[in-house]
Amino acid sequence: MPGTIELPTPDVDVETDPKKVREQDYTVIVWDDPVNLMPYVTHVFQQVFGWGREKAQRHMLEVHEQGRSVVVRDSFEKAEYYVHALQKYSLTATLEPAPPKPLRNSANRI
Repeated sequence: MPGTIELPTPDVDVETDPKKVREQDYTVIVWDDPVNLMPYVTHVFQQVFGWGREKAQRHMLEVHEQGRSVVVRDSFEKAEYYVHALQKYSLTATLEPAPPKPLRNSANRI
């Protein structure tokens, strides 16, 4: 019988602490459309997000003036929920991967 064959050990990432492993964030973007009136969009933001009138109006104006507004940055599941909730009100909303958050106290220090 031949000798024992030693197999290479695979490289395994042992980082399993859920507090340290963070999933990708996603952004919910609401787009301008020619159908929905500004007071209606404000109302929808208040209903879906529970925002006060001032914050809802600020995002509504951003949609109206800039063509879009990033309204939420969250996990995929929560962002997807918000997109569907906004679409139920006939708003045009999409989901995109969020850009990475900048590191705090990094190379920007002098």
